[in-house]
Amino acid sequence: MRADDEAAILACIPSLRRYARGLTGDPHRADDLVQDTLERAWSRYSRWQRRGELRAWMFGIMHNHFIDGVRANHRQAEQAGAGDLPDVPVRATQTDHLEVRDLDRCLQGLPAEQREVLLLVCVEDLSYQETAQVLGVPIGTVMSRLSRARERLGALMQGQEPASRLHRVK
Repeated sequence: MRADDEAAILACIPSLRRYARGLTGDPHRADDLVQDTLERAWSRYSRWQRRGELRAWMFGIMHNHFIDGVRANHRQAEQAGAGDLPDVPVRATQTDHLEVRDLDRCLQGLPAEQREVLLLVCVEDLSYQETAQVLGVPIGTVMSRLSRARERLGALMQGQEPASRLHRVK
Protein backbone atom coordinates (compact mmCIF):
# COMPACT_ATOMS: atom_id res chain seq x y z
CA MET A 1 0.00 0.00 0.00
CA ARG A 2 1.36 3.40 -1.00
CA ALA A 3 1.64 6.35 1.39
CA ASP A 4 -1.04 8.29 -0.50
CA ASP A 5 -3.40 5.31 -0.14
CA GLU A 6 -2.83 5.32 3.60
CA ALA A 7 -3.46 9.06 3.69
CA ALA A 8 -6.72 8.61 1.75
CA ILE A 9 -7.94 6.03 4.28
CA LEU A 10 -6.95 8.23 7.22
CA ALA A 11 -8.75 11.20 5.64
CA CYS A 12 -12.00 9.21 5.84
CA ILE A 13 -11.89 8.87 9.63
CA PRO A 14 -13.86 12.04 10.54
CA SER A 15 -16.67 11.05 8.17
CA LEU A 16 -16.65 7.48 9.43
CA ARG A 17 -16.86 8.71 13.03
CA ARG A 18 -19.86 10.94 12.28
CA TYR A 19 -21.68 8.12 10.50
CA ALA A 20 -20.86 5.59 13.23
CA ARG A 21 -22.07 8.01 15.90
CA GLY A 22 -25.33 8.46 14.01
CA LEU A 23 -25.79 4.72 13.62
CA THR A 24 -25.04 3.73 17.19
CA GLY A 25 -25.96 6.81 19.23
CA ASP A 26 -23.06 5.97 21.56
CA PRO A 27 -19.54 7.42 21.25
CA HIS A 28 -17.82 4.30 22.60
CA ARG A 29 -19.66 1.91 20.30
CA ALA A 30 -19.06 4.35 17.44
CA ASP A 31 -15.30 4.33 18.08
CA ASP A 32 -15.32 0.53 18.13
CA LEU A 33 -17.25 0.48 14.85
CA VAL A 34 -14.76 2.89 13.23
CA GLN A 35 -11.84 0.78 14.47
CA ASP A 36 -13.37 -2.40 13.06
CA THR A 37 -14.08 -0.63 9.76
CA LEU A 38 -10.51 0.61 9.47
CA GLU A 39 -9.13 -2.86 10.22
CA ARG A 40 -11.34 -4.39 7.54
CA ALA A 41 -10.55 -1.68 5.00
CA TRP A 42 -6.81 -2.03 5.61
CA SER A 43 -6.87 -5.81 5.29
CA ARG A 44 -9.11 -5.77 2.19
CA TYR A 45 -7.65 -2.73 0.48
CA SER A 46 -6.47 -4.78 -2.49
CA ARG A 47 -10.11 -5.77 -3.17
CA TRP A 48 -11.19 -2.15 -3.64
CA GLN A 49 -9.54 -1.93 -7.09
CA ARG A 50 -10.24 1.80 -7.26
CA ARG A 51 -13.81 1.35 -8.49
CA GLY A 52 -15.80 4.25 -7.09
CA GLU A 53 -14.96 6.57 -4.24
CA LEU A 54 -12.88 5.19 -1.37
CA ARG A 55 -15.07 6.88 1.24
CA ALA A 56 -18.23 5.26 -0.15
CA TRP A 57 -16.49 1.86 -0.13
CA MET A 58 -15.53 2.34 3.52
CA PHE A 59 -19.08 3.44 4.43
CA GLY A 60 -20.26 0.20 2.84
CA ILE A 61 -17.86 -1.80 5.02
CA MET A 62 -19.10 0.06 8.10
CA HIS A 63 -22.76 -0.36 7.21
CA ASN A 64 -22.40 -4.09 6.59
CA HIS A 65 -20.43 -4.59 9.82
CA PHE A 66 -23.03 -2.62 11.80
CA ILE A 67 -25.91 -4.66 10.34
CA ASP A 68 -24.05 -7.90 11.07
CA GLY A 69 -23.65 -6.75 14.69
CA VAL A 70 -27.33 -5.85 15.02
CA ARG A 71 -28.33 -9.25 13.66
CA ALA A 72 -25.90 -11.05 15.98
CA ASN A 73 -27.21 -9.15 19.01
CA HIS A 74 -30.78 -9.97 18.00
CA ARG A 75 -29.94 -13.67 17.68
CA GLN A 76 -28.20 -13.65 21.07
CA ALA A 77 -31.22 -12.03 22.69
CA GLU A 78 -33.51 -14.63 21.14
CA GLN A 79 -31.28 -17.48 22.27
CA ALA A 80 -31.11 -16.08 25.78
CA GLY A 81 -34.89 -16.04 25.86
CA ALA A 82 -35.04 -12.29 26.32
CA GLY A 83 -38.24 -10.98 24.82
CA ASP A 84 -37.29 -7.34 25.25
CA LEU A 85 -34.83 -5.40 23.16
CA PRO A 86 -31.59 -4.44 24.90
CA ASP A 87 -31.48 -1.04 26.58
CA VAL A 88 -30.40 1.77 24.30
CA PRO A 89 -27.38 3.55 25.74
CA VAL A 90 -27.90 7.20 26.57
CA ARG A 91 -25.13 9.51 25.50
CA ALA A 92 -23.64 12.05 27.91
CA THR A 93 -25.26 15.45 27.50
CA GLN A 94 -23.55 17.54 30.16
CA THR A 95 -21.45 19.57 27.72
CA ASP A 96 -23.64 19.39 24.62
CA HIS A 97 -26.02 22.07 23.49
CA LEU A 98 -29.69 21.32 23.93
CA GLU A 99 -30.33 21.61 20.20
CA VAL A 100 -27.76 18.94 19.41
CA ARG A 101 -29.27 16.69 22.05
CA ASP A 102 -32.74 17.15 20.61
CA LEU A 103 -31.52 16.52 17.07
CA ASP A 104 -29.75 13.35 18.15
CA ARG A 105 -32.87 12.14 19.97
CA CYS A 106 -34.97 12.78 16.90
CA LEU A 107 -32.43 11.08 14.63
CA GLN A 108 -32.49 8.03 16.87
CA GLY A 109 -36.29 8.09 16.65
CA LEU A 110 -36.12 7.51 12.91
CA PRO A 111 -36.23 3.97 11.58
CA ALA A 112 -32.69 2.70 10.91
CA GLU A 113 -33.23 2.60 7.13
CA GLN A 114 -34.26 6.26 7.05
CA ARG A 115 -31.52 7.37 9.47
CA GLU A 116 -28.79 5.66 7.41
CA VAL A 117 -29.89 7.36 4.19
CA LEU A 118 -30.28 10.75 5.87
CA LEU A 119 -26.79 10.58 7.39
CA LEU A 120 -25.09 9.43 4.20
CA VAL A 121 -26.78 11.97 1.91
CA CYS A 122 -27.15 15.01 4.18
CA VAL A 123 -24.21 14.72 6.55
CA GLU A 124 -21.63 12.81 4.53
CA ASP A 125 -22.67 14.40 1.21
CA LEU A 126 -22.76 11.14 -0.74
CA SER A 127 -24.75 11.15 -3.96
CA TYR A 128 -27.92 9.10 -4.26
CA GLN A 129 -26.01 6.62 -6.46
CA GLU A 130 -23.17 6.26 -3.94
CA THR A 131 -25.67 5.86 -1.10
CA ALA A 132 -27.53 3.19 -3.07
CA GLN A 133 -24.24 1.33 -3.59
CA VAL A 134 -23.28 1.60 0.10
CA LEU A 135 -26.64 0.26 1.27
CA GLY A 136 -27.16 -2.20 -1.58
CA VAL A 137 -30.59 -0.82 -2.55
CA PRO A 138 -32.00 0.77 -5.71
CA ILE A 139 -31.61 4.53 -6.13
CA GLY A 140 -35.41 4.97 -5.99
CA THR A 141 -35.41 3.39 -2.55
CA VAL A 142 -32.76 5.88 -1.41
CA MET A 143 -34.86 8.80 -2.64
CA SER A 144 -38.02 7.45 -1.03
CA ARG A 145 -36.33 6.78 2.31
CA LEU A 146 -34.70 10.21 2.28
CA SER A 147 -38.03 11.93 1.62
CA ARG A 148 -39.73 10.04 4.45
CA ALA A 149 -36.77 10.66 6.78
CA ARG A 150 -36.81 14.41 6.16
CA GLU A 151 -40.55 14.59 6.71
CA ARG A 152 -40.46 12.52 9.88
CA LEU A 153 -37.40 14.33 11.29
CA GLY A 154 -39.07 17.69 10.71
CA ALA A 155 -42.17 16.57 12.57
CA LEU A 156 -40.14 15.10 15.44
CA MET A 157 -38.08 18.28 15.77
CA GLN A 158 -41.32 20.25 16.12
CA GLY A 159 -42.49 17.89 18.84
CA GLN A 160 -45.15 16.28 16.68
CA GLU A 161 -45.64 12.64 15.92
CA PRO A 162 -45.80 12.42 12.13
CA ALA A 163 -49.18 11.44 10.78
CA SER A 164 -49.38 7.98 9.36
CA ARG A 165 -49.72 7.84 5.60
CA LEU A 166 -51.88 4.77 5.86
CA HIS A 167 -55.52 5.54 5.29
CA ARG A 168 -58.49 3.38 6.01
CA VAL A 169 -60.20 2.18 2.85
CA LYS A 170 -63.91 1.53 3.02
